[in-house]
Amino acid sequence: MDALRRLQQNLFSADDEEGQQQEDDLLGDYQGLCNLSPIQRIYGFGGCLLAGLVFMLLSLVAFVRPIKFALLFTFGNVAAVGSTTFIIGPTQQFKMMFDRVRVLATAIYVGCVLLALICALLIHNKILTLIAIIVEICALTWYGLSYIPFARKIVSDMFVRVFDTEI
Repeated sequence: MDALRRLQQNLFSADDEEGQQQEDDLLGDYQGLCNLSPIQRIYGFGGCLLAGLVFMLLSLVAFVRPIKFALLFTFGNVAAVGSTTFIIGPTQQFKMMFDRVRVLATAIYVGCVLLALICALLIHNKILTLIAIIVEICALTWYGLSYIPFARKIVSDMFVRVFDTEI
């Protein structure tokens, strides 16, 4: 329990006045509605992440039906990515998502999520749905690599070496 208290103090320290001021500016009068205790944030994160993982695992069962697979996988994917909002807050989540370094990956990911849902729900085209899901996975991977220092450069260099056609 002591480790949880230390984690709570490190993650949710109220000493960061600049971060608090920025959050207050965005949320304004709605700040009271968005206050969660650190324990509630951890429970929210865990629950949302667990729900996302369950949806993604269930999507593997429905793999033979691409439309059901796309729906389950996309909803699970969005829930898992959105789970970090409970830890860092919606303001910081959007700042990080639309940071100069990862804005392109975020835009492609969000576009592919929307495209997969449109292909699955409105168009009912299995091939387009699978293509959108594949690109969504690639965009999510690239987006995730942006949080690891030098990871995208290492992966890019690896792909250049593997697929280089010059002898």
